[in-house]
Amino acid sequence: MSSAFCRDPLFLHVFGDSELDLQARIYVTAFVSFMFDKSFLLHEEVWGLFENEDLQGAYVVENPHANKLQSIRGGLLLIGRLLPLCFRMPRQTLHLLNSYMRLTRSFAPKLPHHYLIMIGVQPGHQGKGVGKALLNHLLHTVNKDPNSQGVALDTENKENVTMYQKFGFVLNNETRLDDLPIYCMFYPSRMEK
Repeated sequence: MSSAFCRDPLFLHVFGDSELDLQARIYVTAFVSFMFDKSFLLHEEVWGLFENEDLQGAYVVENPHANKLQSIRGGLLLIGRLLPLCFRMPRQTLHLLNSYMRLTRSFAPKLPHHYLIMIGVQPGHQGKGVGKALLNHLLHTVNKDPNSQGVALDTENKENVTMYQKFGFVLNNETRLDDLPIYCMFYPSRMEK
């Protein structure tokens, strides 16, 4: 899945150009792998679309009603995955990722909601409706969940803002990390019966 993020503005800002720089590619692969491991350990939702056994795209989303005991157990196991990542990446990179997370989470609504951590489509499948199918699945899930009042996300790509607005997301804040623009958005749940 790391190739799905090679042109992502955040990944370019934090890791460098993974299409041109082997070290940046190693960092991106390690980070994406860590994010998926984290999601499984913390019982976050990971959902993907496959064609035969080829992963076309996937998303990772935090649920608003995580089981506390599972989260604690997963958090302890996560330390075992986090330590190697800390030794593989420069301190500056880890600092940027941490700053980004703190900043974007500060703009998320205080009400119970899902948080779209990442959504990506493999380059060979882009423009074929995979991203739309992923997003529709997520919104359907959120709209059926009585414990969620919507889904928050952030994007650094200005073009994505218009696309997300077509799905019902509202731009609730624009901010920056260094020279990187960040657009924080929220989709209010529409409870389905």
